[in-house]
Amino acid sequence: MSTAPDNVQAYRASLLHFHADPAFCHDAHAWHEDGLLVVQDGRVRAAGDHAALAHTLPAGVIPHDYRGHVITPGFIDTHLHFPQTDMIASPSEGLLPWLETYTFPTERRFDDPAHARATAEFFLDELLRCGTTTAVVYCTVHPQSVEAFFEASEARNLRMVAGKVLMDRHCPDFLRDLEGSVGSSADLIEKWHKRGRQLYAITPRFAPTSTDAQLRATGELAKAYPDTFIQTHVSENRDECKWVGELHPQARSYLDVYERFGLMRPRALFGHCIWLDDEDFARMAATGSAAAVCPTSNLFLGSGLFDFDRADASRTLLSLGTDVGAGTSFSMLQTMNEAYKVARLKGSYLKAERMFYLATLGAARAMGLEGTIGSFAPGAEADFVVLDPKSTPLLARRTAQLESLEELLFALALLGDDRAIKATYSAGKQVHVRA
Repeated sequence: MSTAPDNVQAYRASLLHFHADPAFCHDAHAWHEDGLLVVQDGRVRAAGDHAALAHTLPAGVIPHDYRGHVITPGFIDTHLHFPQTDMIASPSEGLLPWLETYTFPTERRFDDPAHARATAEFFLDELLRCGTTTAVVYCTVHPQSVEAFFEASEARNLRMVAGKVLMDRHCPDFLRDLEGSVGSSADLIEKWHKRGRQLYAITPRFAPTSTDAQLRATGELAKAYPDTFIQTHVSENRDECKWVGELHPQARSYLDVYERFGLMRPRALFGHCIWLDDEDFARMAATGSAAAVCPTSNLFLGSGLFDFDRADASRTLLSLGTDVGAGTSFSMLQTMNEAYKVARLKGSYLKAERMFYLATLGAARAMGLEGTIGSFAPGAEADFVVLDPKSTPLLARRTAQLESLEELLFALALLGDDRAIKATYSAGKQVHVRA
């Protein structure tokens, strides 16, 4: 690829991106079989047919030739825990004992800045290797874990969202905030939110590990910084839901606990959402809150099956999350694979087109970042991934016999993994290439 005048680069491949949700629109995507993506100063300048755009390139710009590959916007993972990287695939009988046995002892190590930095470096490299260019990330209660994560992300110029976990009860003393306190959250927001491409998420772990006083302080913090994100867990499994009911008998539901403290609003992302009822989903939609569906995690812990039909009936904003380390893979392709199976077991059918939407534009909409990431709209940040349909012998054999775009996307989702990622770009710069 040439170093182009005016900081312009071009990439020739098949292009796929979305402008609507395929569940509600019959013409939701743009597909250019012989396409050209034009990038200038880290942003999308144009995306369309090669024949229509080639003549618009400045003299001397030679497109990088990715023909035979598919370029999509970079994948967006809306729920995962970077401190749990080292405890992925740890055995347990369920969520609550898993937290006690593995999660809390692992997170204790993040009081060491060197350990936090080393883990953040590996974690981000692994995301990029899997084609994920944006993630919504839980750190630990330690401010140094947040600093380490944002420093590593900033060095790579990634669009990332993260925050300090808040816990002031029902957790070990070594991971506990002062009761009713949000610790250094405000200072971290002031330092990191909107610094370059970094964004902050106010992060109560889940209702059982925060007192009413801390949840109230969290709601006040969210009100003081209305353009920050909020991330937490809700209705992941039945034991957890029962526990929340005992702790908050006045609340109509688990989700209602968060609404009572002002934590439901646009840019609020709720992980799992398995055991929500119709009224809960109606409140999600009405407040602009979003669900982060984590199929590999829910299957691993036996938590339950997300109900896509019920969520769609309310028009709740949806996205996908890997939930590492309860989730079993950093790959959004493997996460699509399991989402498809979860939907089938629940009586729904997820088209591959919908799964790719949920991992790109759908996630951007859930985050309130449409037009910034998740598509090839002019002016959007040029985060994208190059997919190789021939990355494994089985994929190559299957994709040699395609009759539709849906079949191609379905094969990538059901048979693909990190090996299908030829290259990953962030703000127009290559940040991963497959060896």
